[in-house]
Amino acid sequence: MEYSLLRAHHPYALSASPVRRKLALFGIMLVLWLYVLYSCVGSCATVPSLRADRRRPEDAGLRSGIGSRLVPQARAWEDYDQTGVGVFSRDLNNVKSDDVTDVRTFPRNVLKGNEAETETERRGGDAGGERRSPVHSGGLSTFSNGSGTKRLPQAIIVGVKKGGTRALLEFLRVHPDVRAAGAEPHFFDRFYDNGLEWYRDLMPKTLDGQITMEKTPSYFVTREAPARIYSMSRSTKLIVVVRDPVTRAISDYTQTLSKRPDIPSFESLTFKNRTTGLIDTSWSAIQIGIYAKHLDNWLQFFPMRQILFVSGERLISDPAGELGRVQDFLGLKRIITDKHFYFNQTKGFPCLKKAEGSSKPHCLGKTKGRTHPNINPAVVQRLRDFYRPFNMKFYQMTGHNFGWD
Repeated sequence: MEYSLLRAHHPYALSASPVRRKLALFGIMLVLWLYVLYSCVGSCATVPSLRADRRRPEDAGLRSGIGSRLVPQARAWEDYDQTGVGVFSRDLNNVKSDDVTDVRTFPRNVLKGNEAETETERRGGDAGGERRSPVHSGGLSTFSNGSGTKRLPQAIIVGVKKGGTRALLEFLRVHPDVRAAGAEPHFFDRFYDNGLEWYRDLMPKTLDGQITMEKTPSYFVTREAPARIYSMSRSTKLIVVVRDPVTRAISDYTQTLSKRPDIPSFESLTFKNRTTGLIDTSWSAIQIGIYAKHLDNWLQFFPMRQILFVSGERLISDPAGELGRVQDFLGLKRIITDKHFYFNQTKGFPCLKKAEGSSKPHCLGKTKGRTHPNINPAVVQRLRDFYRPFNMKFYQMTGHNFGWD
């Protein structure tokens, strides 16, 4: 009995008991689990963030030539002149688009704030300390901001200048499931270095089921734009409003003439040599209308099923019909119909009976529908002859005859 009591009070009496062994084993497992967890946290902290800004591998690769592993590279297009061989000598990246207003008209403090944030990100963090790291999921990337959510656009009207892009966007705004940026962002041609966060912040807030859109017609002729949009989201839907390239060129010239009355005549800008009739393809008003050349660049990144071509002529003669095609393409219910339009005889194009958020009729501004100057019929015919082979190729590429010849 005494031996048993002594054994019970000995400091090591329980060292061999089953309970003590289980506790020791549990302690060892707990320590090992904590060590593994600590190691995982440490290694995960070193994984690069999926920030959708200028330092993303896709963006950096596209600008530096490293992006060949990320997106397909555009094949070179053989530039043509009247004889089928030639060089386009002027870069179209700085072509101004339909809108009189663009992102440059935003309040200076807004732009400065975004630029400051971009510079802070380049230095490795936000001014507030912790870096934001939004999840990048293409056109559906979101962040909450009060009522509604700002999203990268799922659809973009990428062209063309003086084709009818402003009319199309204004008509689409009538649809309750479409929300669009007001001014032209020019992100993929002028402000790409500002990063996707800056771009997203320009978009309107949307609710679930609504589509975010923007339009910048100069994207269509910007060589880098397809790769950049593909890098943002390869599922982006693209809309191109095209118009008879001869009429489009004259309209383009008319817009410039209204701002700069002292520019040379249309004829003198059209020809390199008036005597020989050689067209100056370096003039942007001419080059924009070579749609097949520009489309070839887009088809290196996006399949034809993701591009809708809207006829600028039919947008005037049958706006409801063209809007029906657009709504189908965007997966929207056909809400915009004939009942939304009336034809304005003075302006010569359709207007909305009720604009977005208004009960009053709405026509596009006075900058739309300008009277074109009289152009020598021989010059117009020469341009038609010049564009004909390009138009034929464009018809073949799109599978649609727009009837410009």
